[in-house]
Amino acid sequence: MAAISWIKKSKKTTMGANMKELSIRKAQATDSEFVFTVKKAAFREYVEQIWGWDDTYQRDLHNRRFASQDIRIIQFCGTDVGFLSRSNTSASVKVDQLYILPEYQGRGIGAAYMKRIIDDANLEEKPVTLQVLKINTRATAFYQRLGFTIVDENATHFQMKRDPE
Repeated sequence: MAAISWIKKSKKTTMGANMKELSIRKAQATDSEFVFTVKKAAFREYVEQIWGWDDTYQRDLHNRRFASQDIRIIQFCGTDVGFLSRSNTSASVKVDQLYILPEYQGRGIGAAYMKRIIDDANLEEKPVTLQVLKINTRATAFYQRLGFTIVDENATHFQMKRDPE
């Protein structure tokens, strides 16, 4: 079984971002505030609509996730623009978090890294799973364009899956 890599060489995505302009690095402790800022900028409006945004609670949740997840910082032209984390099990690859600063969304950056995750999971013959807030229709459509389907739901989230090719 081959190890799933974080970085895979590719020349260009089909959605716009030139891969030469993209890089990814392991988050350091000093990146914690940046990661929280990105999540707040990209996700707060959805959290507010469902539960309300409690900054203390959200920061505590962030601190727990930052300490326990393998977070990677996404860079575009040398600038930190987002982050992602994923976890691998014997059965699947789970995208735990993927957030891009709003001013960098729509450039193919998130799609480029999702395609890398999908390609790596295909090599392992594993599905990719994730969850998305139901009210985040833009994110749901984004994942559906990448071949994900809704396989389950609860009151607030869709569980989505993309089977290996």
